[in-house]
Amino acid sequence: MTLVFAAPPTPTVAVAGSTDRFPVRRIFCVGRNYAAHAREMGRDPDREPPFFFTKPADAVVDDGETVAYPPETSNFHYEGELVVAIGKGGRDIAAGDALGHVWGYAIGNDLTRRDLQLAAREQGRPWDWGKAFDRSAVIGPVHPVAAVGHVLEGTIRLSVNGAVRQDSDLAKMIWSVPEVISILSRSVEIRPGDLIMTGTPEGVGALAPGDVCTVHIAGLGEITTTIGARE
Repeated sequence: MTLVFAAPPTPTVAVAGSTDRFPVRRIFCVGRNYAAHAREMGRDPDREPPFFFTKPADAVVDDGETVAYPPETSNFHYEGELVVAIGKGGRDIAAGDALGHVWGYAIGNDLTRRDLQLAAREQGRPWDWGKAFDRSAVIGPVHPVAAVGHVLEGTIRLSVNGAVRQDSDLAKMIWSVPEVISILSRSVEIRPGDLIMTGTPEGVGALAPGDVCTVHIAGLGEITTTIGARE
């Protein structure tokens, strides 16, 4: 078999404390996984089954990079999140076994064209144009479980130009990391290289060209993204 053109390179993210890179297969995102954020988005935070959306693997952006203000939006938002990196695949995984499938944890920023997302939501359409655009998944270095353990609680904080905009605790997730992995694995077979962005707390808001956005998670350090000029 001959490919009709060269295959694109495998997207990767950094590994903390190493020159190695973590290959990215798919990116799953959990919607409205903090009650206060669900409320600010006009939704009931009751513990109904979680829902997922995806971003393309090649949307990943490393810590410290500049992301251009994307086209077709005038309401470009940050969303600081914990990211789970899967190292062992499986299907129908029990919640009690789920942490055994985690390779590591990272800090993420789910960049969002909020106006496009909300317009799609109101029309009952998919969120892709609001969530799955180019360079929309900022993912910091993945910290191996062997080095940091399981990151299931602790501060998650986001600031823009030094002003704190989001400040919560990972323990406030509606659906915990093991539950998210278990529920996701009932619908799809998770595999090594999958990333799960676990949702954002309240305080989401807009970014503008020139802004410097920093996300901190206890035990994982922080990542920084600069917003560039409009594309």
